[in-house]
Amino acid sequence: MTVAAAVVPAKKSRKQQVRSKVTQDKLLDAAIVAFSESGYDGTSTRDIADRAGVHHPLITYHFSSKEILWKAAVGRSFDSCYAELGKTLSSLIDTTPKVRIQALLRKFVYLASGHPALHRVIVQESSHPNPRIDWISENYLQRFFKIVKGDLESLQADGIAPKGDVAILFNMMRMTGGAIFALSYEIKKTTELDLYSPDTIEEIIAMMTNIFLSGGII
Repeated sequence: MTVAAAVVPAKKSRKQQVRSKVTQDKLLDAAIVAFSESGYDGTSTRDIADRAGVHHPLITYHFSSKEILWKAAVGRSFDSCYAELGKTLSSLIDTTPKVRIQALLRKFVYLASGHPALHRVIVQESSHPNPRIDWISENYLQRFFKIVKGDLESLQADGIAPKGDVAILFNMMRMTGGAIFALSYEIKKTTELDLYSPDTIEEIIAMMTNIFLSGGII
């Protein structure tokens, strides 16, 4: 066999891998939006395939079940957000709890505005006990709480953050900065407020800082 003949199958394999990745990304992008709008039970794999613009059999080729597709779509969104939060946190490891929490708050709000479908999925699944919200909590939300719990308790002890159960404080901050974007359509219809305006996002961050971290913005 010539060198050229040996190279051709490898090139073809790489092209197939690229096409496969593109198809998977299309399906995951379509899935997170579909699940956020119609919930797990109200979404069919055919709906997702139509949104993605791919043939329906490709879903079972890449993801063997709707549950696996749901976990892959939700997990990818969470992983993307955690990677960004991790970068922020690692760059501030030698700073104060206040600096870290303020930076994480800012990053969290911007991530929430960029991933509203993820927060809609959380709202959808939180409406009743089910294995999916358990999976989200055990794999992602509990970890987030553990990451910030110590710093929040330090800020409470220093009189910077409101006194009380740190779990309440954490969830109030998370809901204020995240779930608000899950309700963006209703908020705009009710108050004509565009949550995705850069000025509005900055104002959300400023208000949250003044409410939850009384020292104000650094």
